Amino acid sequence: MQPSQSSRRLPLAAIIAVVIGAGGALALAGTNPSMKEYEAHAGRQLVTLATQELCENSGLPMVLRLWIRDCPGLVASQQPTLAALAGRFTTRRNLLVASIYTTRVGGQELLPGLTLPGVEVVTLAGAGRFLTLHTQTSDGGAE
Repeated sequence: MQPSQSSRRLPLAAIIAVVIGAGGALALAGTNPSMKEYEAHAGRQLVTLATQELCENSGLPMVLRLWIRDCPGLVASQQPTLAALAGRFTTRRNLLVASIYTTRVGGQELLPGLTLPGVEVVTLAGAGRFLTLHTQTSDGGAE
C-alpha cells in the first residue's frame, strides 16, 4: 500500500512558519547597524565615559581644572574625534542578523603626566539598536 499524497506534503502551517522566519531573518539582516552607525554611537558613549572620568572624578590635575572652565563642554566638542578614534580601535563580528562590536581605546598620554583612561566596551547591535553588554575602564588621569 502506498502512502497517500497528503501525507507526503509539508503542512501549510510549516511552510508559512519557514517563510515568516526567513523573512524575519532578512529584515534583521537589513537593520544590522553599519560600522559608521556604530562609530556615532561609540562617540556618544566615549563622551559620557570621558566626562565621568575626567570632569566628575577629578581626573584632571588641579592646574587644568582651573584653566578649563567647561570640562563637559570641552569633552562633548570632541565627539566626532572620539567617534573616529573608536572606529579605528573597534573590531566587528558580523553575525548577519546582528553584530558584536568590541572597542578598546585609551592609555595614550594626552599631555605630560595626563593619560587617557583605558576603556573596553562590548556592544551587541541589531535591529537598528545598540545594547552595551560590557564596559570596563582603567584609571587614567594624572600619573
